[in-house]
Amino acid sequence: MDRKKKVYIYAIGFLFMVMFALLPGRASGQTGVSPATEEARENRGQAPVLELSLNDCIYRAIKNNLNLKAEMLTPQIAEEAVTQAIEKFLPSFSVNFNKQNTRTASYSFLDASDVVMTKQDDYTVQLNQTIPIGGSFSASLYNYINDSNRRFQTINPRYGTTLRLNFSQPLLRGFGWKYGRREIIIASYNREISQENFQKILEDTIYAVEVAYWNLVYARENLKVRQQSLRLAQELLEKNRVEIEAGTLPPIELLTAESEVSTRQADILEAEAMVRNYEDQLKVIINLAQEMENFKQVRIVPVDSPTMEKREITYEEALAVALQKRPDLEAIRMDLKSKEFNFGYARNQLLPDLQFQLSYWSPGISGDQILYQDNNPLTGIIIGKIPGKKSDALRDALDFKYKNWAIGLTLNLPVSTVATRAAYAQAKLSLEQAKLKLKNQQLQLDLEIGNTVRAVETNYQRALAYRAARELAQKKLEAEQEKFKVGMSTNYLVLQYQRDLANAMTMELKALIDYNISLANLDRVMGVGRERRQVSVVSGD
Repeated sequence: MDRKKKVYIYAIGFLFMVMFALLPGRASGQTGVSPATEEARENRGQAPVLELSLNDCIYRAIKNNLNLKAEMLTPQIAEEAVTQAIEKFLPSFSVNFNKQNTRTASYSFLDASDVVMTKQDDYTVQLNQTIPIGGSFSASLYNYINDSNRRFQTINPRYGTTLRLNFSQPLLRGFGWKYGRREIIIASYNREISQENFQKILEDTIYAVEVAYWNLVYARENLKVRQQSLRLAQELLEKNRVEIEAGTLPPIELLTAESEVSTRQADILEAEAMVRNYEDQLKVIINLAQEMENFKQVRIVPVDSPTMEKREITYEEALAVALQKRPDLEAIRMDLKSKEFNFGYARNQLLPDLQFQLSYWSPGISGDQILYQDNNPLTGIIIGKIPGKKSDALRDALDFKYKNWAIGLTLNLPVSTVATRAAYAQAKLSLEQAKLKLKNQQLQLDLEIGNTVRAVETNYQRALAYRAARELAQKKLEAEQEKFKVGMSTNYLVLQYQRDLANAMTMELKALIDYNISLANLDRVMGVGRERRQVSVVSGD
């Protein structure tokens, strides 16, 4: 076999190897060692290599992405707001102690000889409880000790205890289970909204990772195509030199081959820059800097290949899923419920303030009983004392020996309700605004679903069309090479067909990557990216 035939056989064989490596059929179901792994092994001696699957990148983004970490705190803050609102209905306990000693001038010789002295110690223990229907309840126990030098007293010192139960309940304004728990309900809505917003950011992060990952796959495979195209041009250049030396080819043909080699070298430089750009973009999204110090020198090698598997889904099916699972749509619905609640509360505040009060108390009293001559305090002659106990007053109060009660209604009618009516009008406008936002979001969703489903189908058909174009370009090159062998073609045409084949391979790869990105976008638009990638993250994880 002569040298000319060997060169062509090597070139054709190498081209078939290139095509076989990039066939979509191999991309969707490979087994064994991937081309990315082989390349990683070759590059280990040049720069640190990190082989990553798409799921690896998603995991790293969820773990390291600073924006996601920051947004993860928002639901936690909202959860703490709910806890703070619940504290309103926790009972509160208070203790009050007071001790006083008073001295006043006597205004009557009957009251005291010179100075009226009174010593009194009192303390109150009270339990307060806010009721979820808007009312309040309190139970208090009041105790005092009074000791005075006043004359004609029959009990001194005196011990008193009063057990009091109070209940207050609004009957119009502020009445009801909902309005009594207003702070908790609003905080709960805000918590749900923040959680749905976080899930939306999680969906967007997963999509951003997928876009960056597949773009890096495209950039690396495009670089391979350009490198292989350069090798073909270099082989043809070397063959031309041999034939020129043998006198079978005019020297002018060498210029064409050299020019094409230079052009393809420039293409490689552009392809290498594209790889670096997409690598940097993926590194930022997954925050690789948090895991390693020399992240700038690390070369990321994707190990997953794009799929060509067709996904059948109609517009109606995609819309139904999106209406159910889109987190941003659910957040707007929760906001609408919050606005409806605020509107109901503002309307309730327009009602009169009618308060119902109920009190029930039991006093007890004890002390040292003073005995006067002839049982007449006016004599001023004390003949003895009967000691009393503090516990007697407490016992009488707790046993409800002296039962007292009071019931009443209080109606407050403000002179002006300007502020209240302004709050009502504001709540009504906010509700209308929330309804319009929901309708607008549904219209946008309708448009987005239509465009996305159409893009999936279009990109799939593009991939099929570019596959056929690549196959035709390959056949055209093979035919032109056969013509070149017998002198019926030129270097220029062979090089042109080589470039056409390389471009066709690049376009096929680009269409395949676009198809995979459109599938990822479809997941994002429907709100199922987390479910499809089996990602479940809640605040605090």
